[in-house]
Amino acid sequence: MTDQTPPRRTPASRSQQRKQMLLRLDPAVHDALARWASDELRSANAQIEFLLRRALAEAGRLPGAARPIPRRGRPPKQPPEEPQERGTPPGSGGQETP
Repeated sequence: MTDQTPPRRTPASRSQQRKQMLLRLDPAVHDALARWASDELRSANAQIEFLLRRALAEAGRLPGAARPIPRRGRPPKQPPEEPQERGTPPGSGGQETP
């Protein structure tokens, strides 16, 4: 037994988890898919999901509840907020009216 037990899953969290499935492919097909994925800077798994989503969308079968593919890597940079001048109310732009 382990010292830590995983948290109990609720039905809401279970439906939000990504599904896993076993996929058997011809080795030549897998190699071609892996090369294609590498060319597009994706994993083979991400390439399969991308292609399946595109095929579902083209067939009009992609469910509206399908969430977008999660983005991996570093989040985009946020532009720094401009500091306000002292004593000016927000939105006045720092200019005084005569």
